[in-house]
Amino acid sequence: MPIESASVEYSAGATAMKSFISKPEKGQFTHPGILVFPEWWGLTDYLERRTKQLAELGYVAMAVDMYGEGKIASDPEEAGALMNGVLSKMQEGEARLLAAIDFLKSQAEVDANRLGAIGYCFGGAMVLHAARKGWPLRAVASFHGSLGANHQAKSGDVHTKILVCHGEADAMVTADNVKEFSREMNRLGAEYVIKTYPDALHGFTNPATTALGQKYGIPVGYNETADLQSWDELKDFLSEHI
Repeated sequence: MPIESASVEYSAGATAMKSFISKPEKGQFTHPGILVFPEWWGLTDYLERRTKQLAELGYVAMAVDMYGEGKIASDPEEAGALMNGVLSKMQEGEARLLAAIDFLKSQAEVDANRLGAIGYCFGGAMVLHAARKGWPLRAVASFHGSLGANHQAKSGDVHTKILVCHGEADAMVTADNVKEFSREMNRLGAEYVIKTYPDALHGFTNPATTALGQKYGIPVGYNETADLQSWDELKDFLSEHI
């Protein structure tokens, strides 16, 4: 499907958010909208590639700037500082999430009643937070994302369908974390699916991850099999729920 892409800018409070949007070329129909939330590095070329892939499937997809001014981290120390800056001030983080939802809904090509979100690592935590808050997303998918809760939802709060794609060799998000997440979702009465991939490390969907892990000595790596399988599962998941 032919697509068009562009950088976009909107505000969250006094902060300029510089995101990236891809959409099918103009036609007479509206399309579901998908937000794409980044790894702790920020809005890199990897996120732009994912939005284009989603646009080719018929979605209007927006890679979301969560740090403001389009900041991209140059090393793990800066990435951690930027990510923790959001997590430690979740009221501001929530404002950025909601600003992204509102901006995507405002696009003429988007069906505002058919919204979803996907996220990678830090971004996975963001989409699960949105689901716990009960925000208007039909479905969210987390890829090698943090599963811990920054918001304690109550039974019946979560209406969003949830897909979690997790590497079994992930040293940052452990098997115990997955079990605790399952207990939480069962307690909340949420509809969720967890897919796991043998030998897949944290960051398994991003081809750049292996080199970054080697450079900085962190336990991350790309896994082509898990990447392709999880993307196919995402396509089926979005097709069913959005």
